[in-house]
Amino acid sequence: MNEDLQRLQPKLVEIFKHLHEHPEISWQEQQTTKYIANILKDADMEPHVFEDIPGLYVDIGKGTPKVGFRTDMDALWQDVDGVFKANHSCGHDGHMTMAIGTALLLKEMESVLSGAVRIIFQPAEEKAEGAHALVQKGLIDDLDYLFGVHVRPLKELPDGTHAPAIYHGAAKIFTGTIIGEDAHGSRPEHGINAIEVGAAIVEGLQKIWTDSNVSASAKMTQFQAGGSSANIIPGKATFSIDARAQTNEAMLSLTKGIERVKTSVEILYGAMIDLRADVHVVAALVNEDAVEIMRTAIIEVVGEEACAPPVVTPGAEDFHFYTYERPNLKATMLGFGCGVTPGLHHPKMTFNRERLMTGVSIITRAILRAL
Repeated sequence: MNEDLQRLQPKLVEIFKHLHEHPEISWQEQQTTKYIANILKDADMEPHVFEDIPGLYVDIGKGTPKVGFRTDMDALWQDVDGVFKANHSCGHDGHMTMAIGTALLLKEMESVLSGAVRIIFQPAEEKAEGAHALVQKGLIDDLDYLFGVHVRPLKELPDGTHAPAIYHGAAKIFTGTIIGEDAHGSRPEHGINAIEVGAAIVEGLQKIWTDSNVSASAKMTQFQAGGSSANIIPGKATFSIDARAQTNEAMLSLTKGIERVKTSVEILYGAMIDLRADVHVVAALVNEDAVEIMRTAIIEVVGEEACAPPVVTPGAEDFHFYTYERPNLKATMLGFGCGVTPGLHHPKMTFNRERLMTGVSIITRAILRAL
């Protein structure tokens, strides 16, 4: 396999360069889809492109696929040197490169595979919507194992060390509207001040208690109220709440607390508060059999000294929606230590790209062991 990897390396370097320089945001990954599909076709594979959304998958080997590997595709929209644009600052360009390399390597080994493999290129991870869309398409229904990968910040994993699992936390983004009553600045008793209502929500969020042994937090991250006239007490405001919890149970408790705060503040001020959860990413549900397979693959490629314990992180990942919806699916994500600096989602994020070939080798070995 090492000789095959060395032969693939120049091609994968060019593939990464193209993907890095042509980022596309969530649900707009059409050109990325076409580019990957053409690479797979040129390697005598038959990619399946979705008709209604970006993304694709390819099956390698005979029979019904029982082992899968999923990569995300989308970039972030952010300010880079004063200009807002699509930017691969979360490593999805590297993830796709490793997925393509794994597909190309498995294709060369197809005649000796003991089963079929499905490589999935998923859109819209950053919006926490892509996994849900592919579950609805039945893409993982027949799989026994599903693997993923995510590059890790240098603070979590030293460059060249890798973890057999990532325990992401749960996340919810709430958006809300406060409907009170405008009033003249000199007559506050005639109105319902949306800013005061918002302040009461902030105070209430600080008093939500969950299991002290499990990390959890809820905080207001956006608030807009009032216009250009400072002598009007605003009766309307919009806001956002970011909720995080390390487990799904803690997130449920946190959500109930947020709902209690909303109801209490409505009663206290006589305002209406429209609150909805626009984003919900579940916490990791990791299978120990899959973790052991990934751990063995890491050790076989880079040695036991470079195999780190599973990573526990407050970040969120919609990969875990697959196991949330299909509990019998055995899944884990490879925590890929490649020197990510300054950090994930930083506009100048970079990593050691020479590690990508190591990723291909680890992922391929994990898939072969799962087969």
